[in-house]
Amino acid sequence: MSTSKFAVAGATGRLGRHVVDVLAERGHQVVPMSRATGVDIITGTGLAEALAGVDVIIDVASWHASDREAATEFFRTATRNLHETGRQAGVGRAVAVSIIGADKATAGFVAAQQVHEEAHLSCPLPARILRAAQFHEFVGQLLDWQQGDVAYIPTLPTQLVACRTVAETLVALAEDPDAPAQAAPGTPIPEIAGPRTETMADAAKLLGARRGIQVVEVDGSGMPDAEIAAAGAFLPRPHATLAGPTFQEWLDTQACPAST
Repeated sequence: MSTSKFAVAGATGRLGRHVVDVLAERGHQVVPMSRATGVDIITGTGLAEALAGVDVIIDVASWHASDREAATEFFRTATRNLHETGRQAGVGRAVAVSIIGADKATAGFVAAQQVHEEAHLSCPLPARILRAAQFHEFVGQLLDWQQGDVAYIPTLPTQLVACRTVAETLVALAEDPDAPAQAAPGTPIPEIAGPRTETMADAAKLLGARRGIQVVEVDGSGMPDAEIAAAGAFLPRPHATLAGPTFQEWLDTQACPAST
């Protein structure tokens, strides 16, 4: 296998850390990009230096809150900077992660991914998108947000996937110079999800039992896009790749059940 030089935007995040690990294990040169490494993809600080000699950009940078407007502005600015600076540096292509069902969402962070995808596909560099299901690690985040001994978690269906599995799939897509760009008409956006459908509440109960938190099921009323979520809008499509451990299998490998 030939090696290439990859720059990872969001390299110190929940998914980015796994992407960096997978690239290094496969013998590639890796340029981790985050504010912690001196690279700010919003202001552009350090970006030109980081992208010098890079073959592929992998964009897993994310916004920290659910507000659609703020997330949209983040993705629009970050994507433009990555492509414009990447083009000037001679980068060959970009690969970005999105969320399964982003094209159907009407509110919140998931809907902001529509702009993220569109920005990548309309910017100068050839781009590919991978849509992923919610991460196993997201369940712990849901419990953390409620900050108590009782957590109210929706029964909405999901097909949780491990971050490591997403990272492996994303890197494989980034490594393949012949993978079709999603800008081509009729080319489906690839998806990665876990091996089976479950509800977020059921997964939270497994983690809650380890943390001493009582999980109470709710129907999700009032949550963004709860109605279409209940109908399966955020479940993988038939062409999706299903891989990795179930939530229970993943949880059994965790030394500490806290979210990362």
